[in-house]
Amino acid sequence: MTDNKDALYAAFKAKDARFDGRFFVGVSSTGIYCRPVCKAKQPKPENCTFYGTAAAAEQAGYRPCLLCRPELAPGTSITDATANLVYRAARMLEESSGSGQSLAELAGRLGCTDRHLRRVFAAEYHVSPIQYLQTCRLLLAKNLLTDTDLSVLEVAMAAGFGSLRRFNGLFKKQYKLSPTALRKRNAEEKKHKDNITLSLSYRPPYLWDEMLHLLAGRTIAGIEAVKNGEYMRTVHMVNADGKPIYGWVRVGHDPKRHALSVTVSDTLLPVLPQVLARIRHLFDLYCDPGAVHETLRVMNDIQPGLCVLGARVPGCFNAFEMAVQAVLGQQITVKAASTLASRIVQTYGMPIQTSIEELTHIFPLPEDLLSLEGAIEDRFGVLGVTAVRSNTIYELARAFVQGEIDFDLPAQPEEEMTKLMAIRGIGSWTAQYIAMRAMEWPDAFLETDAGPYTSEELLKMAEAWRPWRSYATINLWNAQ
Repeated sequence: MTDNKDALYAAFKAKDARFDGRFFVGVSSTGIYCRPVCKAKQPKPENCTFYGTAAAAEQAGYRPCLLCRPELAPGTSITDATANLVYRAARMLEESSGSGQSLAELAGRLGCTDRHLRRVFAAEYHVSPIQYLQTCRLLLAKNLLTDTDLSVLEVAMAAGFGSLRRFNGLFKKQYKLSPTALRKRNAEEKKHKDNITLSLSYRPPYLWDEMLHLLAGRTIAGIEAVKNGEYMRTVHMVNADGKPIYGWVRVGHDPKRHALSVTVSDTLLPVLPQVLARIRHLFDLYCDPGAVHETLRVMNDIQPGLCVLGARVPGCFNAFEMAVQAVLGQQITVKAASTLASRIVQTYGMPIQTSIEELTHIFPLPEDLLSLEGAIEDRFGVLGVTAVRSNTIYELARAFVQGEIDFDLPAQPEEEMTKLMAIRGIGSWTAQYIAMRAMEWPDAFLETDAGPYTSEELLKMAEAWRPWRSYATINLWNAQ
């Protein structure tokens, strides 16, 4: 992509948001690198060098622009990746930057050797995996230094650095100024009591109201809430030492900045990179709406306005929670499924204290459900869950605990859907739905859920909508 310099410079000059995050521009006259949407004075073409990643620009000696802030650039989706293995590795590095996971462990999860991963990573991104990880940590730290009043030590720990000394040294080496100097250059009053707020960018447009509507209809009382144009939920994660971490997040929309405003409780700082990664997944921030619409606009030949530019596929924050709700929703309404899930939470979830009135519980872990005394159908039956659904949820929990199914990023959706359908009570629709929301599968299609057409008619029409049938499904839902 970075070989066509004339085309890239034209996109840079036009400040085309469709290219935001797809490349970065090193400016030799200033020594900084920018996003293609940067509003600083346009540099001359001969002073511009183009890079596929921020890490490559930094390894070439450029510092991040303080105006356009490369740390806020949106990422790329699975189907954008030229090399799927490299893409998945990059996403895993972003999401686990504070986990202490070794390169060998990461390569093992991807099914290759660390030597092979280093080779293909360098060929695709022109940096090593370690250099890429280093840039992820530095950019997150820069974001925290700019937008929060966390201490430099807290910033270093939240971004995944092992020590303050190491953080200060690397920051000065890469950015030619100290963390405290950067904070002074961006000095303004920032206040927080028990939370911090950051921005996560997306490629516009973004149909925020439609996304909130879909999430609002599926909220689980005690776990989630949609209120005043914002989404809120409780969080349970595990840090690098295996210690459980609890807290909450609140997500709003900042359309002027093409970003989501993300507020997290300060209890989540030890797992901040993972929390932000899950929010990006939940709100589909890696999506390129232009690429999706290029394929799906033929839907408007069926019905004008059927496909709207900017629709996103809602992901999930907790895969087990979402999968249980999907099982509960079989053959009943979405609202009824949410009611049943809420009863399970109130009975078997863990109560927690938050500063948000609606957020009171953590969804039960699969281990919690397996440890219940007596038959699961008796436990869930009094809550209104049928015996068939109860046993399906039990087998789903067992598969999670034993590692028989895996919805994390290295997973292959087609393989995991086959495993899901081997569980009694999970059919094709449920497996496709789980893959769409938990595994970022862009080509799931729920043909029984859309409008006046028969399943056979929709499946035939949907062949022209590949590989974006998940987005076609969401457009069909939005049009109802």
